Amino acid sequence: MEIALSETQCQLLGQYLVLFHKWNKAYNLSSVRQLDDMVGRHVLDSLSVLNHLANDNAQRFIDVGTGGGLPGIPLAIALPHWQWTLLDSNGKKTRFLTEVVARLQLSNVQVANVRVEAFTPEQPFDGVISRAFASLEDMITGCRHLLTDGGYFWAMKGQYPSAELDAKPGDIQLLQTWPLEVPGEVGERHLLQLRKG
Repeated sequence: MEIALSETQCQLLGQYLVLFHKWNKAYNLSSVRQLDDMVGRHVLDSLSVLNHLANDNAQRFIDVGTGGGLPGIPLAIALPHWQWTLLDSNGKKTRFLTEVVARLQLSNVQVANVRVEAFTPEQPFDGVISRAFASLEDMITGCRHLLTDGGYFWAMKGQYPSAELDAKPGDIQLLQTWPLEVPGEVGERHLLQLRKG
């Protein structure tokens, strides 16, 4: 995947996975139950977008519908100089994330337990990312108020979403698409970069 992480970053990712596995039993963070399976399905999948994001000049990102912190926590560990907000309306999941942030001392991460339509940030974000949002149309409609004027939507998808792109609002441009590969994982994955105007 051509990703370079420090030993400290790798340790933090390992600690996150251990916490995820432990809390998953009670909080149902994911249908993936085995710790070994979580490495590829969750951590490597989240990090598969890293090199594309890192080419951006962004500083402030929000992960909408983050669930158990995916892709936000792995990306916040990998990009510690960026500020990350992890938003989810599920109180159990945000309680878990609050625990992760405290345990791992992630000073660049804030957790928001609110519906996206009701969330008003103090400053708009450079990027909105989501790994599991219902559709591109819903992501754009629900999140456009979160972005700066020059900000981007980053949508992590499985198969290339042709029908969803046909249904997107007319003032939204698709800038780039990248197929993603995750070692040991099968199935298509794509990252889409979109912006207003």
